[in-house]
Amino acid sequence: MRTFVLRARAAPTDSAKLLASVGGGAHAEILAHTLMNAIFVAQSHRPDVVVYLVLECTEDFSRTIRFDANAMQDIGGFNEQALLGKVARALDASRGMGKEEMRPVEPGVSVRTLSFERLVQQLAEHHQLFVMDRKGAPIREQAFHGNPCFLLTDHIPMPKNTFHTLDRLGATRITLGKTMLFASQCVVLIHHELDQR
Repeated sequence: MRTFVLRARAAPTDSAKLLASVGGGAHAEILAHTLMNAIFVAQSHRPDVVVYLVLECTEDFSRTIRFDANAMQDIGGFNEQALLGKVARALDASRGMGKEEMRPVEPGVSVRTLSFERLVQQLAEHHQLFVMDRKGAPIREQAFHGNPCFLLTDHIPMPKNTFHTLDRLGATRITLGKTMLFASQCVVLIHHELDQR
């Protein structure tokens, strides 16, 4: 199982605001592009992939939306609008939820009022954690076993205190090179690297 977590610090948890922010400062399109590149291949989808989108621009609780490629049925289209529509439906389903609650949205999609930190703590129990860091070890030199989980962020870098928390959880810092890439590009390169092994 390959797991990807995208921490979208600027993404609104209100569905209307999210959809209106496409192409704007929040860069909501990053959610769709990352989901697209994580789950889809030409004329099909990848099995055994889970993607978590953590949206943090909120008035109450972060929203963590989980997409399980094995369980998803009606993708609704291979395009930005369709994928953002799935995110928006999950956000609508989360209205009125209390802290750390979970609701199913549709087959393969669920939403939780869960912070990035709590999500990563839970994932650390059963996954080998990797966080992207330009000063990390080159991915080609890294051994992968079990269930690797890759932690990514939107255009806002991870805070330093998050790196300290991840270090305590045993996360390994890896790099894809000196050039700062979009999260969606990182996903493609990570898949390629693992596919070659």
